[in-house]
Amino acid sequence: MLPALPVEAISAREADMAGAGRGKTPSGKKARGTGKALTGGKAARASSKAAELPVREGEGHWTAAELAEVRAGLEEQIAALRAEIAASASHIAEGDTSEGAGDDQADAGAKTYEREHELALSYNSQDLLAQIERAVQRMDAGTYGICESCAKPIGKARLQVFPRATLCVTCKQREERR
Repeated sequence: MLPALPVEAISAREADMAGAGRGKTPSGKKARGTGKALTGGKAARASSKAAELPVREGEGHWTAAELAEVRAGLEEQIAALRAEIAASASHIAEGDTSEGAGDDQADAGAKTYEREHELALSYNSQDLLAQIERAVQRMDAGTYGICESCAKPIGKARLQVFPRATLCVTCKQREERR
């Protein structure tokens, strides 16, 4: 069975996903979680790449520091999810050594339910990891912030709160109504 996550850890992850609790990283300073400082040509490329990302009307352009902060948060989540998935996979692979020995139908059913629950949690983590990795790939490709449905800007504020978003608010609402 996967260890239960305390409520605080989930809340901290959600807050981390929203970027809360992190100070702004000024341009040219070390970005949290990357281990590398943005200097010289790298800072200029990051700044120009950030400025090229689409934003909605009335929003300021992305700065290199804002984009680096979002990227660092995503990379931290990737590392944490990979560790969680590896631990889950090894736990599932270990299984129960007394599998089926003297179990009645209720015990067998409970074990099957528990295993399926663990697998579902593992699949959810893998799906979340894929979404986060896709967001990083979109940053690298220069398509981060473009709605995949209408090709309009998603909005900087939405991406800072939910960095793996692929749809603007209007398209997401339309999708959820279906």
